[in-house]
Amino acid sequence: LARLKDDDSGDHDQNEENNTQKDSEKEKNDREKPQSTTKRKAVVPGPAEHPLQYNYTFWYSRRTPGRPTSSQSYEQNIKQIGTFASVEQFWRFYSHMVRPGDLTGHSDFHLFKEGIKPMWEDDANKNGGKWIIRLRKGLASRCWENLILAMLGEQFMVGEEICGAVVSVRFQEDIISIWNKTASDQATTARIRDTLRRVLNLPPNTIMEYKTHTDSIK
Repeated sequence: LARLKDDDSGDHDQNEENNTQKDSEKEKNDREKPQSTTKRKAVVPGPAEHPLQYNYTFWYSRRTPGRPTSSQSYEQNIKQIGTFASVEQFWRFYSHMVRPGDLTGHSDFHLFKEGIKPMWEDDANKNGGKWIIRLRKGLASRCWENLILAMLGEQFMVGEEICGAVVSVRFQEDIISIWNKTASDQATTARIRDTLRRVLNLPPNTIMEYKTHTDSIK
């Protein structure tokens, strides 16, 4: 994946919302578009691109600290950035995104398999849990990149178990977590933990905590 970082063909506007297309052109196109374009087109790898085993969606959320979060307000605060199906499409999004270490306030990036919402209540998540790693400031950007490249590259070797990953920027510390489907499967959670230690190259004294989503909901 890293090797392909510079292999970006430069056609960024394909998936970008902040299209730099001239406004007048855009308006003209909008007028010519048929009105029935509500059905989303499936995201597929482009010609000669390197397909990923799963499609993934980037999400971003931000919250005003101090306010209680109900799941409804959480769902309103979370925004979809976009979905990708290939290594090249991933880098196209990622190269435009702010690094977690440069985010301010109380912000999160989520990267989940397409069709899984980054919420405990989602069917894919509700019987699962997550490994949580608290990082001192300054490590989030590197750890997040290593984590998501390991996830996209199927390095965890736990079949369909991985749901997604989250990086949470907080005032005192940053937190990264990886979510899996079946909290009760100890062989899987142990394998995820060991892979995390390896791919993140964590200091030996790093505390890793596994938390089931049912505990988080409580």
